[in-house]
Amino acid sequence: MKLRKRHIITGALCAFLYGSVAAQSRVTLESSALRLGWGQTKSGYVLNTLSLKRNGRWTDLPHAGGEYTLLFSSTRPTVEPQPVYDARGQKLNFPESIYKYIIPLWRELTTETELNTAGEALHFYPTTAMDRTFTADNKRATVVSEWRTDPAYPNDVVVNIRVTAKVEGYFSIATPTLATWAQDGFHWAGIPGYFQSNAIEKDFIKSAVYMQGIPDRPLIVRDRAASTLAPFIEGKNNITLSVIAAPGTARDPWENNEKTQTVWRLGLSLMNRKGELTPTLYHPVLGEAAAPLRPGQSVEFSFRYTIQDADWYTVYKHAVNDIYRFPDFLALKTTQRSLTDRILAMQRYVTNDSTSLWRTEDFNGAKIGAQAYLGGVYGADKDAMKNSDYGAMWMLGTIMNDAVLKETRLPYARNFKLQQQTTDPGFFHGAAAGQYFLSKSKRFTEEWGPYVEPIATTYYVLMDAGNILLFNPGDTALQREVAAAADRLLSWMDNEGKWQVAYDHATHEPMFREVEDLRPTFYGMLIAYKLLKQPRYLAAARKGADWYIRHAVDQGRFLGVCGDTRFVPDFATAQSAQALLELYEATKDEKYRAAAIRTARLYTTSVFTHPIPGNAQKYVNGVPRKDWEISQAGLSFEHGGTFGSANYRGPILLASHAGMFVRMFALTKDSLFLNMARAAALGRDAFVDEATGVASYYWDVMNKGAGPYPHHAWWQIGWITDYLLAEAEMRSGGKVAFPRGFITPKVGPHQSYGFAPGKVDGTPANLLLRQGLLQSDSPYLDYYCALSTDGKKLFLILLNNDDAVLQTSLRMDYARVPVKPAQAKAGIPVKIAPYGIQVVTIPLQ
Repeated sequence: MKLRKRHIITGALCAFLYGSVAAQSRVTLESSALRLGWGQTKSGYVLNTLSLKRNGRWTDLPHAGGEYTLLFSSTRPTVEPQPVYDARGQKLNFPESIYKYIIPLWRELTTETELNTAGEALHFYPTTAMDRTFTADNKRATVVSEWRTDPAYPNDVVVNIRVTAKVEGYFSIATPTLATWAQDGFHWAGIPGYFQSNAIEKDFIKSAVYMQGIPDRPLIVRDRAASTLAPFIEGKNNITLSVIAAPGTARDPWENNEKTQTVWRLGLSLMNRKGELTPTLYHPVLGEAAAPLRPGQSVEFSFRYTIQDADWYTVYKHAVNDIYRFPDFLALKTTQRSLTDRILAMQRYVTNDSTSLWRTEDFNGAKIGAQAYLGGVYGADKDAMKNSDYGAMWMLGTIMNDAVLKETRLPYARNFKLQQQTTDPGFFHGAAAGQYFLSKSKRFTEEWGPYVEPIATTYYVLMDAGNILLFNPGDTALQREVAAAADRLLSWMDNEGKWQVAYDHATHEPMFREVEDLRPTFYGMLIAYKLLKQPRYLAAARKGADWYIRHAVDQGRFLGVCGDTRFVPDFATAQSAQALLELYEATKDEKYRAAAIRTARLYTTSVFTHPIPGNAQKYVNGVPRKDWEISQAGLSFEHGGTFGSANYRGPILLASHAGMFVRMFALTKDSLFLNMARAAALGRDAFVDEATGVASYYWDVMNKGAGPYPHHAWWQIGWITDYLLAEAEMRSGGKVAFPRGFITPKVGPHQSYGFAPGKVDGTPANLLLRQGLLQSDSPYLDYYCALSTDGKKLFLILLNNDDAVLQTSLRMDYARVPVKPAQAKAGIPVKIAPYGIQVVTIPLQ
């Protein structure tokens, strides 16, 4: 009996052990939406099942595999640039020596680490599995990975990898390759902040520098210019795969007491080391701070895959909203100063000759006026002058009835504009002569070279002169200027609807021919049509927009307008969205509205969503700041990618896109637009100079004010007004609405107001703002005022820019306006819902 019992026990144990081994030859991980299955092979555990449930049926993703890649180098990879060759085998010599700001970025781009040629690559599959924990051993390290589903998000798989070194050296582990796509087998791919396209681009300059197309090599880019840490690929079957780094993996741009923007902790790519198309992350980065390990030391890397039956934008929003908790940011914010208070402070700033650096010069028999520009300009000897936002200048002079502006600024700014156009007959007749006036050499010039851009004529003639004409429609000199500019722009458009990037001043030959003018140059023709009413201009605007949609929007390829960075993509993309929307309003052609929305969605990837803001205390120049106060989350960059200013300077505080994003929310009900607009606009006191109300331009200088860019105050007045009035129109359901003028040049899509009456609850009214008219103890109360056109009502348009109910009392000083209320109340109690609006109507005699 004992012997038999022993045999039974032994048999049961063997059966149990056999069952465990058999079970572990096949490992599965399943949720209600995903099914992953690994099978044991001679190479190790291979992912041979990767399925998504769609419409009640399981659908396999292409080319599943699950191969791991470990990068190793016994010494730190060199930081010296490596030669890069074009398709003909010629070494690329780029950029030209004049581009001093981007030469260091080219050197970084072409290092072994970014080119993904550094060290040796060990490709392998796990050799053992215990439940859903896999282990692999090789001569360099032991790699253990743990896989699990996420109950909150059934389309996600969460992975943690631990690499333990066996030898001393530098290590980097890549996210395993779940699936790959053929180079012509995907619909859309991108790394937010870098790439966004529907095709592979073999031209290294176009892809790696201008972000036009997906690079044809496994380039690794840096986390510092990645707006959201989620590379993605959308297949032609509408299934999107993304890999999302766990929050806290990438660099913190201000870890404690100083800028740490350029620390590199996470690499992002759209190919694995073998050059197969698949979203990929690398951590640590080979050669960077966390990469060196000694035997026995470990490093961990956490991330998640998300696989959805959805387009790229849906998956991208999942990363932004669910993983990086972007909507929660607004709940953290407090503020000490309202946006309206900043406008009033900046009005004092721009009317002060000293602080605004206002200058006048005699030129061609006229007195021209502009602000000193202390940044870099081609051929300047610290004598450059510039006006930035003509719409905001005329708007503020009108709504505030400002005598200083009307008498000592606007006439000379108008003269500046008239002199800024080339009037000599010939190739450049009607074109903008240049952004800047150099007072010592008495000439206009472009920012970074002796050339003329067609888009500069859209900007510095048609937009600017057009905005002035909205306020002064009888100015015949400006009418002639607009007509000449429109005809010049029309003559330069080719048969397809395209313009050149620039023409050489001396030879008239096209320049920068390696790229196309993927910018909203067509908008100038729409302005000309609206002002001059000639159908040929509208036809040209449509032709130019149609070309732009096919070559820019449909392909995710854009070009910028900043000459000092050689036109890498920038905020001109946001302008395109607004320009297309206006073209839709003029034509009612649905394709322009659809293209505007798609462009705006693409522009959301120019907004940082990481790190997740918190309440940790940090120090800025010895001043204690909470982490959220100096957060990059919610801020857009001037230009991103491998060559953008975001790499060293971080994002910018000039949120020209905020009003447009509010309008996009009103159109689409997509909350990402509204949250991004508010995150950029509200609670940014840490970047605002207290005395002037002017925010710094670049994030990294914090609250140093305008610095060498005093004209930026006008852009800030412009975008804040556009944002506030867009919010008023959206919150009121269109009951508070004022006509919008033309887009401002260069920095984004904000527009001017005040040239014509709008309506407040059905009553025609003109915008009005006065120093000291309305005061409140709450910094969350933003406002604009309006006066009915019959002079019988004063409207206070009150906005609560907080997520809590606002109760306050308004203190009114009616001596500030040339009207007398019939029932003057010096104190007006108000109660406004979170992010609500209230209109107070004051009857007048």
